[in-house]
Amino acid sequence: MMVDALAARINPRALAPVSKISDIFTSEHLTSSQMLYESSPCFKLALMAANLAILDATKDQSMIHIVDFDIGQGLQLASFLHSLAERKLHPSVKITAFCDPTFRFNSLAGNLNLVGNRLAKLAEELCIGLRFSIVNRRTTELDRAALDCKAEEALAVNFAFLLSRIADESVSPANPRDELLRRVKALGPKVVTLVEQEMNGNTSPFAARFAEACAHYGALLESMEAVMASRASNERARIEAGLARKSCNSVVWEGAQRVERPEVYGKWKARLGMAGFKPVQLGPEVVENVSLRLASPVNKPGFMLKEEDGRVGCGWMGRIITVASAWH
Repeated sequence: MMVDALAARINPRALAPVSKISDIFTSEHLTSSQMLYESSPCFKLALMAANLAILDATKDQSMIHIVDFDIGQGLQLASFLHSLAERKLHPSVKITAFCDPTFRFNSLAGNLNLVGNRLAKLAEELCIGLRFSIVNRRTTELDRAALDCKAEEALAVNFAFLLSRIADESVSPANPRDELLRRVKALGPKVVTLVEQEMNGNTSPFAARFAEACAHYGALLESMEAVMASRASNERARIEAGLARKSCNSVVWEGAQRVERPEVYGKWKARLGMAGFKPVQLGPEVVENVSLRLASPVNKPGFMLKEEDGRVGCGWMGRIITVASAWH
């Protein structure tokens, strides 16, 4: 994968199909990403921690409003509804999918009605009242009125593998990444959850970024070997193709053409702090539940959790791959 990425960087005219920028905005890439989130304990447990953080912050509320800026196929929110039902809590839930038409990865937003229908059907089966809505607006138009926020609702905002794909000040003077964070802070949410890959892949020099990509995606591929041993698996092939697209975009391109721009937690902490957010300690119940899931017999030895400074890191053989945190 990394040899192909280097070859494409040296000779962009001879790009392999996996190196094309447009390939990370396709329905196939969305599907492969969702497969990764479902198959890899590093991603699955981080998303679980985010869900539990929302549950913990809203446990005494009768109305929960979740705003998600990249809902994908709705798998994380489906898991949230299951967790809500398991706790025998039946508040009214409103889910708002916010789609900024300037974000290229929102080009698949046409599928959101289908996602909403699936979530509504699941909520009905679980005896949970659910209202699903889609808001198509630019981030600069984001406010409580646009989201139809009510005073009696506990507002939660979910950022799962989203902020790292939004341009920052190193790409655009407009700095849409910080603009979004400031707008979200102005909403007055009860909790904001952040889940990202732990990788220094944004503003670091090319050589350091390439070395980081080798280590990060190398560990991730090794962990998938443990989860999906069969190399003939169609699902594994699609997941690995998706990882190849992500790693190539991170290595091959510069400027606005590089969409994959993950950061390490320390940089996220500084950025969210500048936007006015403070970290929220993930409670012992959150950590305990994620640890119990990790200890499940289906998870092979080598996967690990690291709780530090109120956040939870999920990794493989000593290397943290994803980090989940909560903010207020």
